[in-house]
Amino acid sequence: MKNIINNAKKLVIFTTICASLMVHANTIKKEVIKTSLIVNNVKAGNQVTILDNNGSILYKEFIESNGIYKKGFDLTALPNGEYAFEINKDFEINTIPFSVNNNRVVFNKDKEETIFKPFIREKNNIVYISKLAPNYASLKIDVYANYNGVFELLHTDKVEHTQTIEKIYKLEKGNYKITIHSDNKVYTKFINN
Repeated sequence: MKNIINNAKKLVIFTTICASLMVHANTIKKEVIKTSLIVNNVKAGNQVTILDNNGSILYKEFIESNGIYKKGFDLTALPNGEYAFEINKDFEINTIPFSVNNNRVVFNKDKEETIFKPFIREKNNIVYISKLAPNYASLKIDVYANYNGVFELLHTDKVEHTQTIEKIYKLEKGNYKITIHSDNKVYTKFINN
């Protein structure tokens, strides 16, 4: 009889411990909601960033393989505000804006955009610059020459009201820096010929 009572006590204690552990585990378990980012046609070296409303980088990752990029993000951990994913590819930058409000993430499909980067190529002292601007974004080109370690502005061009931008510059032998301002971004290319 003593064994039955002792075993019954052990069973009650064991059941109580299990029940309290289950209650405790449920109180500390946090439900994580992940947002999947899937991007087609990526190459190794392309970059994924999360930016806040001020353009500060909150997250940065270089893509490691060609093909499709897939990753889950817990965006609910971000403070309330406006953010954007930016996928920086070879010739374009894709921006996917979203907002976080009380742990709720909402993507703004209407504000998604693709910006085409300028393409700069140099051959035989001639620099070719081209850029696609489907929204007629203006473009400012500054050409600097390096004189004794100091870059001095040689030439400035501003292109507006066109969708296909093409410029050609003939450069003498030397070291140059070309900066292109477009779509609220600055692109820089150094040329040593």
